[in-house]
Amino acid sequence: MNELLEFIHQNIQMIYIVILMIFVGIELISHVPAVLHTPLMSGANAIHGVVIIGAILVMLHMNPENIFGLAVGFIAVILGTLNVVGGFVVTDRMLDMFKTKR
Repeated sequence: MNELLEFIHQNIQMIYIVILMIFVGIELISHVPAVLHTPLMSGANAIHGVVIIGAILVMLHMNPENIFGLAVGFIAVILGTLNVVGGFVVTDRMLDMFKTKR
């Protein structure tokens, strides 16, 4: 318990920034017009690609005996990949709605 309180005390500014980012993100996303959802999703897909690369790099530098850390990293890579693929599928389907029918 003391370690947790010490961690919070040392990183209180970072915790405040994360909380502020959450509120600003919710506010921004809730006010995005429907026309901009497709470009916003494409940008989010690119960001998630960077997250996947980061998870792979963290796993490469992890101690091979740390099974829990490797498992969490593997799950992060799998979930990030599913998110990127799903985002691209949804974006592709949205863009197909704007194509002219033959």
